[in-house]
Amino acid sequence: MKKKSMLIDLDRCIGCFSCEVACKNENNIDLGIQWNKVFTIGPTGVFPDLEMYFLPSLCQACDSAPCVAVCPTGASHVNAEGVILVDHQKCIGCMACITACPYKARSFNTKSAVVEKCTLCDHLKAPDKPACVKACCAKARFVGDFDDPGGEIQQRIKKAGEKNVHALPDAGNSPTMRYILSEKTAKWHDRKTWVFFPEKN
Repeated sequence: MKKKSMLIDLDRCIGCFSCEVACKNENNIDLGIQWNKVFTIGPTGVFPDLEMYFLPSLCQACDSAPCVAVCPTGASHVNAEGVILVDHQKCIGCMACITACPYKARSFNTKSAVVEKCTLCDHLKAPDKPACVKACCAKARFVGDFDDPGGEIQQRIKKAGEKNVHALPDAGNSPTMRYILSEKTAKWHDRKTWVFFPEKN
């Protein structure tokens, strides 16, 4: 089975937020809801030795997605491409999946009373790409089959080198989304500095 996922090169990301805008426009997302968020990490350090980077956060395309596991109706599911989706016809708005997601990647739409999330623009069929990928002026986003050793994601991971490839914290859900950030740009910061992912008691 394929595992469609994304790789984002933070060495290239300039924090222009075009991915956020493109996502909202393509998917007709209501005000107050974001499927794709870009956070500013930093600046850190002591002047003049300061560093900062931008961290886009969206569905982490987990191999063992807790949002799917807790859904009582089967609305949250994984399709043949390995994309985690929400069937709005089955969603009862219980929000169990929102609680289960370690990355706050899901939103509750109060108008439609259903849960929404990044779909990797699943409605745009290959060779078309997600809106955020097409809109990225820095060419920092890449989408493909995470499990394909000859695919673009794994080839770019290999070229970047293990020490420069990062993932958001794994809570037993095995996220497949990866980030490239080399020390020439900035130091990758651990969970304690990610104020948008507060530690759970």
